[in-house]
This record gives sequence, C-alpha cells and structure tokens, in this order.
Amino acid sequence: MAQLKVFSTGICPICDKTKHLLKKWGIAYEEVRIDTDMEGRREFLDVTNGARTVPQITINGKWIGSFSELTELHMDDELDHLME
Repeated sequence: MAQLKVFSTGICPICDKTKHLLKKWGIAYEEVRIDTDMEGRREFLDVTNGARTVPQITINGKWIGSFSELTELHMDDELDHLME
C-alpha cells in the first residue's frame, strides 16, 4: 500500500477539505503540519521544490501537487492506481 502525505497547517480550510475527502474515499494518509513541525517543514520544502501553499500531497515521497491535482487524479480514476 502506498503512503500518502498531506502537508498542511492548522488554519487552512482547503487542507481540512482535502483530509475530509481522503477519509470519504477511504484513503489513509499521514498529516504533516508544517506550522508546528520544523522537520516536516524542511521535508515539505525539499519535496515540493519550495512550494508556498498548502495543502501539498505526496504519494510514496513523490510530489503530486495540491487539492486540485488530487481531485483530478481521483476523477480520472488514476488515484487508486497510484495508491496500490
């Protein structure tokens, strides 16, 4: 099973929406709060090439993008394949 990470902050409504959808779709994830976890923040900056917005999502350490890219993958039936 693939490992999905959601890089988020505590005040981000789109982060909350992302986590809600992942739960609805039955996809397990690890949340990394970049506002409280400095090691997680460094990982976030490395894996996303310095992204400035959250949420950002990785699958098995590969950056797939933000909420928009996640929903596109789901709508195109590609997310399940990536999670295998």
